[in-house]
Amino acid sequence: MDIKTKAVHTGVYKDSSFNSVTTPIYPSSTFYFDELGKHKGFDYTRSGNPTRAALEENIAALEGGIGCSATATGMAAITAVLFLLAPGDHVVTGDDIYGGSYRVFAYVFAKMGIEFSFINMRDLDAVKKAVKKNTKMVWIETPSNPLLHIVDIEGVIKAVKSQNKAILAVVDNTFLSPYFQKPFAFGTDIIVHSTTKYINGHSDVVGGAIVYRAPEIKDRLRYLVNALGVSQSPFDSWLVLRGVKTLPQRMEAHQAGAMAVAKFLEGHSRVKKVYYPGLKSHPQQALIKKQMQGFGGMLAFELDTKKIPLANFFKSLKYFCLAESLGGVESLIEHPWSMSHASMGEKALEASGMMKETIRVSIGIEAASDLIDDLDQALKG
Repeated sequence: MDIKTKAVHTGVYKDSSFNSVTTPIYPSSTFYFDELGKHKGFDYTRSGNPTRAALEENIAALEGGIGCSATATGMAAITAVLFLLAPGDHVVTGDDIYGGSYRVFAYVFAKMGIEFSFINMRDLDAVKKAVKKNTKMVWIETPSNPLLHIVDIEGVIKAVKSQNKAILAVVDNTFLSPYFQKPFAFGTDIIVHSTTKYINGHSDVVGGAIVYRAPEIKDRLRYLVNALGVSQSPFDSWLVLRGVKTLPQRMEAHQAGAMAVAKFLEGHSRVKKVYYPGLKSHPQQALIKKQMQGFGGMLAFELDTKKIPLANFFKSLKYFCLAESLGGVESLIEHPWSMSHASMGEKALEASGMMKETIRVSIGIEAASDLIDDLDQALKG
């Protein structure tokens, strides 16, 4: 079944009483037993809910996993996965990951005795050298946030598992979604998403997802999601399930707009550099063709602040909202150094390659010509 059909029809037809063509919302916090020890599959909504189960079925099908857990936020999904670790364990991850991921790694779980190595994951030799006897997980984010660096999923996983097959490989697939990237095809064990972003796509709910490749991982993480209390509410699950039906069409629109905007920015005299996988100037073309089915709707660029101050540029925009988050139908723009990645601290920001002039853009589904006109007038100051 094509992914466009899966997105519309998976996890939907659950109403045998009235034949609803949309999945019902089950807001009940608890479900009664027919008799002691016997119920209809659900007993308490934190542990399981029919609406959330429908969403989980859908996302698992899109990613090609054997199951999924929908969580309250993207960070809830990340946190639950990290609870697979114990004090003394070691994680290898990138030095240019999402600021929220860096924060929970470096300032929360590190204090609990988990060790993290933040490295350039595009360098497979550096990946191999980073693996230790106590390495239990490799955490991959590709494309990276916000510089759109591409990590070789298969190469990294082979590099770490050649030293220890038990190392868990986790991929954050938020930027490309299941429509443009299939991490399980390259040996990934766990996929995480912030469904707040492209999977929902309408900037009206926060959520996360964990998708599983193997039964033992699924069983352990579903236990942790329940025990930690980080599962998603029925209504929020319904919103995400509503949004995911148009994921393929939205991703194509995001990509078309991003390509047009990236080409415009690349030729502008007040832009120093543009980061977008769809541009021929991106240095990782072979890898992009190998593991991605598209380029996505995210891009970044460095503004020439000697020609136009950051504040003036942002203030002049009409169609771009100065806001964090991404993946919605409306275009968003932000300053990673002071917004989404500020919690990393200046030293880590510099190590990641970000600059104070770096601007991150989430292209919506508006007409690309209008977005380009807006950027053009803002760049003129």
